[in-house]
Amino acid sequence: MRIGILAYEGCLAAEIFLFSDILLVANRVARHAGAAQDPFVVSVIAASATPVRAAGGFPIGAELSHPDFDLLVVPGFELVPSEDPDDRLRVWRRETEYLAAAAARGTEIASVCVGAFLLGEAGLLDGRRCTTSWLFAAELGRRYPAATVDGDSLVVRDGPVTTTAAFSAALDLATAVTRAHLGDGVARATARITLVAENRTSQAPYVVDAMLPRGHGPFAEDVGRWLVEHLAEPYDLTRLAEAFHVSTRTMLRRFRADTGQSPLAFLRRARVRAAKSLLETTDRPLAQIAELVGYRDAGTFRRLFLAQVGMSTAQYRRQFRTGPLVEAGGAGGEIAHERGDGATRATARAPKH
Repeated sequence: MRIGILAYEGCLAAEIFLFSDILLVANRVARHAGAAQDPFVVSVIAASATPVRAAGGFPIGAELSHPDFDLLVVPGFELVPSEDPDDRLRVWRRETEYLAAAAARGTEIASVCVGAFLLGEAGLLDGRRCTTSWLFAAELGRRYPAATVDGDSLVVRDGPVTTTAAFSAALDLATAVTRAHLGDGVARATARITLVAENRTSQAPYVVDAMLPRGHGPFAEDVGRWLVEHLAEPYDLTRLAEAFHVSTRTMLRRFRADTGQSPLAFLRRARVRAAKSLLETTDRPLAQIAELVGYRDAGTFRRLFLAQVGMSTAQYRRQFRTGPLVEAGGAGGEIAHERGDGATRATARAPKH
């Protein structure tokens, strides 16, 4: 399989070499298993003869591209949420034209992280499911409305186009390519040799809500704050609407117009967010955490958490535990919800004696 990794000015070098090095190991594993030659032939290429420097100014020894590839991989670039990618994407017009032409020839295309924006500029995301870093998923969807952006998925393949989540997802992409072309045995052996997780499917556990962009109007902000302040109480749409002197129909319409979701969906995410904080920082049992965030039935909450986060509460606690900030308390414990930078933070307070 002939694979080209498209280097361009300002790309992230690590995403190039994470991907290529995993395939190098996969080649060795395949040869050990009896393959007569390396299954993957990987080249780092450029769309023009202009020397390429990665983010940070490091030179990349890229070959001038040629068309004979089965797969083209596009790494991401340095981007911060406050930055509009417009100016940079205009600079990479040669690269996006190259990608469009390659796709028209039948070449499969894949991206890592915000490399998906280059695919979008090339028109390759229209009518497709795709993903990118959770931090930029909303912006990708805004910029390319004909695409369906799944900000929770780690790897999304839709026909000949594959997109992935952020940075280390280059490893997941390489593992997926290995599995697709060499089978599960070689993919699993390669992953274990390189200590790459074999079963990651979601980036939802890694989302930091405080870092997500906030485009909500004042009405939705006020409603969201009220819901967080009443997090542990049963959801009551009539009571919520009365608190803001509107009808239930108006509440649903205005909140959805501002946020794209219902107040109940917002509340469920806020409850999971609070529970994640408690799982990370306390020893409280799940039944108590569930009650503190508004669920009397721990089983119901466990299913909600799994659906939103992509792992069980026990798995989440094992992976993200940061050490106890408070000791597990009794039923008198409480959660304090504080607003900061437009986001909600949940902290546990030990019960008073």
